[in-house]
Amino acid sequence: MDHAEKARTLFLEGYNCAQAVFCAFDDLTGLDRDTSARLASSFGGGMGRLREVCGTVSGALLVLGLACGYSDPKDPKAKTDHYHLVQEFARRFREINGTIICRELLSGVRTKPGNEPEERTAEYYASRPCLRHVGEAAAIVDDLLSQREQAASANPPL
Repeated sequence: MDHAEKARTLFLEGYNCAQAVFCAFDDLTGLDRDTSARLASSFGGGMGRLREVCGTVSGALLVLGLACGYSDPKDPKAKTDHYHLVQEFARRFREINGTIICRELLSGVRTKPGNEPEERTAEYYASRPCLRHVGEAAAIVDDLLSQREQAASANPPL
């Protein structure tokens, strides 16, 4: 099962959009399911149903941070390289969907106001593009990681 398929499966199991994407990469992050789900739990519904940045984007960026992020605040090249990767992810997601904002992605979808998550029913899944976005986000991460790996293989450090 590839990461996109795994992310869709996790979403259908009830994980929020951010959790579904982030947890799908447990083979890469090395984190257990409980830890991954907790780390990503705040980002579902565009950050706790605020409908801001799409949770699939947040989950994907968590993966990219663990896989390719920087930790030395005094390394401007690493920071620049990582921000370029983040922006490339966002560019690709926008190219497919026109936006990375949850409320814009859900435009035209009837949602229940408030902070309580909606019940996951067949109607819920059928009325939202979220399942598609979960798979798209995971596929973009896979593609970006593959490209980085290929570039590193072609240009090994001295």
